[in-house]
Amino acid sequence: MELKGIYAPIPTPFYPDGAIAWEALDRNLEKWLSSPLQGLVVGGSNGEFPSLSFAERAELTARVTSRTKGKLPVVMGVHCPSLSETLELCRAASDAGADAVLALPPHYYKGQNTVETLRTYFWKLADGSPVPVVLYNMPANTGFNLTAEHVREISTHPAIIGIKDTSGDIVQISRLCFEAREGFSVFVGSGGFFLPGLAVGCTGGTLALANLLPEACSRLMSLFLEGRIDEARKIQHRVLRLNHAVTKGYGIPGLKAALDAIGLYGGPCRLPLPELGPKNRQEVIQLLEETNLLEKEVWR
Repeated sequence: MELKGIYAPIPTPFYPDGAIAWEALDRNLEKWLSSPLQGLVVGGSNGEFPSLSFAERAELTARVTSRTKGKLPVVMGVHCPSLSETLELCRAASDAGADAVLALPPHYYKGQNTVETLRTYFWKLADGSPVPVVLYNMPANTGFNLTAEHVREISTHPAIIGIKDTSGDIVQISRLCFEAREGFSVFVGSGGFFLPGLAVGCTGGTLALANLLPEACSRLMSLFLEGRIDEARKIQHRVLRLNHAVTKGYGIPGLKAALDAIGLYGGPCRLPLPELGPKNRQEVIQLLEETNLLEKEVWR
């Protein structure tokens, strides 16, 4: 499996009572599958994985793969505190039809994380996983940063095929692209620095923004690959405020409000995440309108 292009880390739709809205997921998938997306991530941060049971994570992945039918890769988040549980989820991901798994570094005992301990951990994970492993660097949530030094050693395992880096540290991302083994893919983890990431060698991105604007994200990447940097930069600049609103600004509640606004199903989050209030919801709608990138040919 080769990681490249635009992947959407899809939100998990819930009803107000907290049950998974399976029919709404199917409707969302219809739209995403008609777009230029090149992959989906299930049970990641945007999927509210801390609020999902093991069984729900596997069932969500199975539902998604039954709809994608091999048309595009599906990556399942397998984040757990223990190695044994993470391996259990890797096996469940494979059984559910996932093409790869996305794994955070161990971070509760982060003070003990060294190059050696992390290499040992991830190599054992890769040895035991039936599908390839993608590293996930999310220092804002874990409090631990997977550095270029860490990844240079970890990535020498052939079954560890790439990393999603959300750090926003373009120097670190540049080093990842340069120092990791040949064939190891580096994915941008946020639409806020997608173009800079491509410029230093990233092969694509896993972007919350791609749930809303897959055409715009795909167009940005195509323009970059064609050498039309000024045009790509215009798209990057136009989506910055909206991207902030659905990531650092209002987070998953903001992303779900935006999905509701464009005719898809966002719905509520599970606790402890709150719903977005009317004032902030209106701000998200205004930002969508300001981008002028609602891609009506896709959503209507």
